[in-house]
Amino acid sequence: MSATPIPDHLFVHLRMHTEFSVIDGTVRVGDAVKAAVQNRMPALAISDLANLFGLIKFYGKARKAGVKPIAACDVWIESERDDDMPARCLLLVMNHAGYLQLCELLSRAYLQNQSRDRAVIRMAWVQELKCDGLLCVSGFKHSDIGQYLLAGNMPKAVSSARQFEHLFPGRFYLELQRDGSAEAEQLTRLTCQLASEVQLPVVATHPIQFLKPDDFRPHEARVCIAQGEMLSNPRRVRHFTEQQYFKSTEEMLALFADIPSAVRNTVRIAQRCNLTLELGKPRLPDFPTPEGMTLADYLVHLSKEGLEKRLVHLYPNPADRERERPAYDARLKIECDTIVSMGFPGYFLIVQDFINWGKNNGVPVGPGRGSGAGSLVAYALGITDLDPLRYDLLFERFLNPERVSMPDFDIDFCQDNRDRVIDYVKRRYGRDAVSQIATFGTLGAKAVIRDAGRVLDMPYNYCDGLSKLIPQTPTDPWDLERALNEEPTFKQRVEEEDEAKEIIAVARPLEGLTRNIGMHAGGVLIAPGKLTDFCPLYCAEGTDSVVSQYDKDDVEAVGLVKFDFLGLRNLTILDWAVRWIREGYEDQRDFRLEDLPLDDPAVYQLFSAGNTTAVFQSESRSAKDLEKKLKPDNFEDIIALMALNRPGPLGSGMVDDFIARKKEQSKTGKGRSEWYFHPNLENTLKSTYGVIVYQEQVMLVAQLLAGYSLGGADLLRRAMGKKKPEEMAKQREIFTTGATERGVDPALAKQLFDLMEKFAEYGFNKSHSAAYALVAYHTAWLKAHYPAE
Repeated sequence: MSATPIPDHLFVHLRMHTEFSVIDGTVRVGDAVKAAVQNRMPALAISDLANLFGLIKFYGKARKAGVKPIAACDVWIESERDDDMPARCLLLVMNHAGYLQLCELLSRAYLQNQSRDRAVIRMAWVQELKCDGLLCVSGFKHSDIGQYLLAGNMPKAVSSARQFEHLFPGRFYLELQRDGSAEAEQLTRLTCQLASEVQLPVVATHPIQFLKPDDFRPHEARVCIAQGEMLSNPRRVRHFTEQQYFKSTEEMLALFADIPSAVRNTVRIAQRCNLTLELGKPRLPDFPTPEGMTLADYLVHLSKEGLEKRLVHLYPNPADRERERPAYDARLKIECDTIVSMGFPGYFLIVQDFINWGKNNGVPVGPGRGSGAGSLVAYALGITDLDPLRYDLLFERFLNPERVSMPDFDIDFCQDNRDRVIDYVKRRYGRDAVSQIATFGTLGAKAVIRDAGRVLDMPYNYCDGLSKLIPQTPTDPWDLERALNEEPTFKQRVEEEDEAKEIIAVARPLEGLTRNIGMHAGGVLIAPGKLTDFCPLYCAEGTDSVVSQYDKDDVEAVGLVKFDFLGLRNLTILDWAVRWIREGYEDQRDFRLEDLPLDDPAVYQLFSAGNTTAVFQSESRSAKDLEKKLKPDNFEDIIALMALNRPGPLGSGMVDDFIARKKEQSKTGKGRSEWYFHPNLENTLKSTYGVIVYQEQVMLVAQLLAGYSLGGADLLRRAMGKKKPEEMAKQREIFTTGATERGVDPALAKQLFDLMEKFAEYGFNKSHSAAYALVAYHTAWLKAHYPAE
């Protein structure tokens, strides 16, 4: 215990359910931290019900605001009572050991002891783990102690208190609350009597459920949404009071003016809770290498070996191979050196291991997606299946030595076999080291209107009609504020109709709150050891879907590395077709998609006719219209189709330029020199007829014309995408100065920068386009030659 005197004007809130309690809290983490700052509270605890979902977000925001974050959890714990209800108590983390103990307790509760949607901690686990890094607060009316006191059974209350004191010696406090509930005052008096008898300290808490007094009604609406109840139902059990808002220090001091030690103990507990989390440092599992080889040595060894096989496939003629080899060797060396210097050889080795296991065990794997297809090392290791040199795909777009961040391969597996690969990873690294990742579904504008209307007992058709007035745009979701400002019919109804007004009054404070816990579509965690050494685990009752309690951003913050295992139905279809071709045709026993030439006229005829139903990424009306206008006749055109068939490019005029120039070049046999702005850019812009379609082209223009490194050019591309005026002014100066020093006309340099800035808005990642173009080409080839299969 700290011997430092506690000032009389301080109080720390130790109990707070945020939106991450999911069923009964509406406090947003950022708002809670602001309230603590306004109240000059030196610390604040987050104590959601049976989870740590919001801890990392809270920890970061509190530290930034100068408030000490206290990690705590309002847990279900085994009860001695015979009413079939578990008890509750509050566990607070004192240090890193306590954090690991709490992670372990919560994970075991979800995985081994769930019933009626409650994950219950067993007393035996608390004893087994010793829990010397945790401090326990009794749980007031939800505890065995509280229930015994209210039932007039002081001996049982004494026995229960002694049991907790034994489990948490010197770290157990009896809890007092004055939350406005009927029994609070009586129980506070009885608890003080008990404290005197067993010589235990008391602490004053306030069970915060919402931020301001006005938030009580929306909070109750949220509880009704979770319980399927109506707000106005007179028989509804009301678990909360209007007093459960974030009370100020002054209010709490006044509330417990007669028990000053209970207030002082809030600060004393805050002083004892000193969790420091090391965030942002990735920790990879150990990858086994041959004896005497480091991870770096093994990466280089496998890359060279793999490149040799790829070159034999790409250039069967030995003379051609030797002529091309120097460019590949030089690129491979640059990439290997960069990967090693950035500390990521283990990441590449882990990914190639499970991908090659999949390929060798009958699991179709996509050729790549995202910027990873720009890496020659990835191509050599079998992670991707597209030669990045042939298509001007840039490694720095994937891994930039000038901006250190984890590489991130998105990997497509055949939908039916994806789980087999995840199971292989579990066997390889240990089942307690692998899990999937939680996602938090939120109350969007359309859904929250329907939910608010339902708990207000409004007719479904009315709520649904109001909800449908909000435009549906998945890439740019509308919120209620925007709908009220920009959607005239919606605004008019809310202004004129009392029902709509009432719905919006309830819906607005709830919009964007966490609604449910789901599973990330593809993210898989592989930890260096037990996952619970990093984060607690969650499992929905009745399922075996184990996920981290942190979302993808937070698991990366605590050091876990995410691998994306995405299921792609088209790969399953391709796999079936290949199998049937091998079985049905004597001369096709060794048929492989990767051996197909990319210049088959029948495939381009299919695309030019817009006959691409069942062809990957080419089935929409806009894709078919674009194909008929563009009439692709080479693989670069298919890559461009993948990038151009999006709302931005289609509405910008760049597609019309592309098509007009392609037609002109088809007639004349060559492009016009003015399309390329400068002779140095012809090779870079030739494949797109001088139109800047890809992010990689923006990077190459900056490198070739203004002397940027490719890493620096990637930073320029990012700056253009984010449109920050001060950063753009700085980059414009660097670009124009660099280009002018290299003999480029200043007016041309300025024109090019403006153009790049415009195209950066729509520019697509060519590595992603090229990888998906390959899947599209393969499906089109099968449609042209083996339609039945």
